[in-house]
Amino acid sequence: MNAPASSIEAFAAHSLAFLGQADGQVFRDVPVEAPIAIEYNGIGYAVMMATPADLEAYAIGFTLLEGLVTKASDIESIDVHPIEGGWVMRITLPPSQIEPVIARARQRVSESSCGLCGMDNIAEVLRPLPPVTARLSVTRTAIAAALAALGDHQPLGRATGAAHAAAFCAPDGTILAACEDVGRHNALDKLIGTLALRNLDPASGFILLSARCSYELVEKTVRAGCPMLVTISAPTSLAVTRARDVGLTLVALARSDSALILNDPHASIQ
Repeated sequence: MNAPASSIEAFAAHSLAFLGQADGQVFRDVPVEAPIAIEYNGIGYAVMMATPADLEAYAIGFTLLEGLVTKASDIESIDVHPIEGGWVMRITLPPSQIEPVIARARQRVSESSCGLCGMDNIAEVLRPLPPVTARLSVTRTAIAAALAALGDHQPLGRATGAAHAAAFCAPDGTILAACEDVGRHNALDKLIGTLALRNLDPASGFILLSARCSYELVEKTVRAGCPMLVTISAPTSLAVTRARDVGLTLVALARSDSALILNDPHASIQ
């Protein structure tokens, strides 16, 4: 599996040695980071810094997780175009769905699509989440299998060492879909959009992330309807609190030999 050409750019660099080896001239592949403007029915809504690959999936996942539609089929059209300095995603929603866009539209430029830029107040940041209703049964062997296979689904990460991955896994640990991006939130948005394109139900498996578990990733997982989130890095306090508030099974610090269960209200993990 190779990363899309639009995802990588090579730069000349000087290799500086510290342990007596020779210095040298090298070329280093780095992930592309570009501004992605998001418009709904001609209204500028956001500008996110992201990797310009899987942009149709990104448009769908972003729109779903922003709560602007409840299902991907509500989106009438998606047009993705390169523009000077970046890309634009022009998304068309039915007239009945445009009022939330008008109410919440703002010009935002974010170093990573954290979802906070332009939020009006703390109450908006901490708006209520729907309770997790899906149920899942997963073994520790399945989690270990998904972790072991994740690298095979990270061509951009292998090439650059600087990209996040989000994967959707069946209960037995088989990775059914995966997406990468320089932003961990973008990778998850792309994954949710990919699931919608493939008619895969987020409630039928668990999400595995190569990133630190921030509260925004917990919220996106819950809003997508997925009952379980596994992350390779540690969580924040608010991530754990939000997961416990709504019944999301949360596993962090997942490694080849261990993992930390921070919330498992329905005894999902055996």
